[in-house]
Amino acid sequence: MGKKHKDGKKRKKKKDQTEYTLVDLSPALTQAARSMRTVLSRNLLESGLYAGQDGVILSLAESDGMTAGGLAQKLGVKAPTMTRTIGRMEAQGFLERKPDAEDARLTKVYLTELGRGSVKAIELAASSCDKLATLDFSEKEIRNLVRLLKAVDANLQAEAMHADEDEED
Repeated sequence: MGKKHKDGKKRKKKKDQTEYTLVDLSPALTQAARSMRTVLSRNLLESGLYAGQDGVILSLAESDGMTAGGLAQKLGVKAPTMTRTIGRMEAQGFLERKPDAEDARLTKVYLTELGRGSVKAIELAASSCDKLATLDFSEKEIRNLVRLLKAVDANLQAEAMHADEDEED
C-alpha cells in the first residue's frame, strides 16, 4: 500500500519505484549523457553541425577570438582534438583563424557570419532536447537535477585537477 502524505491522502505511485544505490550512479549518468548527446546531435544535423561543434560555437558566441588552447580548456578536451575540430569547422565555414593583433605568435578563432547564424539553431536544438529529457518533471525537479549535476561535475573537476597536480610532482 502507498504511503500517506501529511494531509492523509495516499501518494500517487511514481513510474519507477526501484531502489537505486551508489553503484547505479555511473552507468545511469553515462547512459543519460549518451542519450542526451544522441538526441542533440540529431537535432543539430539540419544546421550542418556535428557533436561537439555546438560547444565551440556557443563558447565563441560568448567570447569571440579565443585560442585553440583556450577553447580546449573551456570545453574540457585535449588541444589536438580541438585543433582538428577547428579545422573541420573552418572548412565548413563556421569559423576562421586569424593572427592575434597584439601577439602575432598567437592564432585566434572567430565565428564567421554562418557561425553566428547557427547560434539560434543550436539554442533551439538544445531547448528541444531539454524538454524531451525532462518530460513530466516539475520545475523544482529540474532545478534540483541541474544543481545536483553541477555539484557532481564540480566534485569530479576538483578530483581531476588534484590528479593533474599529482602527475606534475
